[in-house]
Amino acid sequence: MSEFWLISAPGDKVNLQALERMNTVTSKANLSSNNKFLIPDLKVGTLDALVGLSDELGKLDSFAESVIKKIAQYIGEVMEDSKDKVQENLLANGVDLISYLTRFEWDMAKYPIKQPLKNISEALAKQITQIETDLKSRTAAYNNIKGNLQSLERKTVGNLLTRTLADIVNKEDFVLNSEYLITLLVVVPKSNYAQWQKTYESLSDMVVPRSTKMIAEDAEGGLFTVTLFRKVMDDFKAKARENRFMVREFYFDEKELKCEKEEIMKLASDKKQQYGPLLRWLKVNFSEAFVAWIHVKALRVFVESVLRYGLPVNFQAMLLQPSKKSVKRLRDVLNAVFKHLDEVAAASIMDVCVQSTAGETMAISSEQDYIFARLRINLIKTSAQEPDHVAPHAPGFRPISRG
Repeated sequence: MSEFWLISAPGDKVNLQALERMNTVTSKANLSSNNKFLIPDLKVGTLDALVGLSDELGKLDSFAESVIKKIAQYIGEVMEDSKDKVQENLLANGVDLISYLTRFEWDMAKYPIKQPLKNISEALAKQITQIETDLKSRTAAYNNIKGNLQSLERKTVGNLLTRTLADIVNKEDFVLNSEYLITLLVVVPKSNYAQWQKTYESLSDMVVPRSTKMIAEDAEGGLFTVTLFRKVMDDFKAKARENRFMVREFYFDEKELKCEKEEIMKLASDKKQQYGPLLRWLKVNFSEAFVAWIHVKALRVFVESVLRYGLPVNFQAMLLQPSKKSVKRLRDVLNAVFKHLDEVAAASIMDVCVQSTAGETMAISSEQDYIFARLRINLIKTSAQEPDHVAPHAPGFRPISRG
């Protein structure tokens, strides 16, 4: 499964034993693969600051996830001819996403832990916001080229009544630069070929005998030329229409046709030139955004654990990857293993209130048995994809929120 559960429990002897029991039970029953999720000793600061930061991190978490999903989806759009290889291009620090998650290490160089938590949060927010800004500008430029090219390419498909004729007609098919004569293009249904050959010369006066020839054909009919005098053109069109022969409004302009062909070639070339650099940028910045997102998750677990379990900081975070069809059983195991935390909460944390800087009172939720956050790393949308959220009232299964 591409779903992971990030949980946190107090780091005292009783709860470490509970984690060991969880590991033993889940391993024997093959309910999940479990790994320690190592979060360094961050600077706690004041409880007031932690409460405010908790709300900010919740918004940043959602924002970061939305950005990496946008990048992943756009990589799929750019790799339109090899969509089956998109997932293997979604890497974090050069490894697949599961490996990165299960071997997570805090990046001390990017996010030094000696600075206040708010500074780390702001650095992460700034980084992710910049990636989103760059993504918008780069995708807009590529989409403009791609859209213009598709618009021109759409003109080359369809039937002979609607498609462009730039790649079909030749100069030799027309009488050009004549004061009196003009060559028209007529679309004739396949079932009417014989009728056309018998009647086209008599549809109006002044039609040049034996001037018709078929220059293109599709599944529905053929495109025929016919030459006649300009002054009978309107009469010929009307009579042709009565006989289900459709005259295309087309006049041969060699310069215009050449420009149309060159525009398609130029756009195709521009798209090809941008493809490589754009894909490289997307892959690099997907990695950057994903790594930042997991650091946001780690930061949230740290903040929520301190608020939930108190000081001094002492908790253990674990990363669980549920086995297929074992989600409910795993949930039941966690509820049973950490049931005692409800009693602890009732005895200690339930009545603890933190005065915010605005003077309001915020009660730390006693609803949670343990800190819990879910990560889904299947970032490419499919029609059969499950919804992103667990039922909010699942007993003992609390999201990473307070209240």
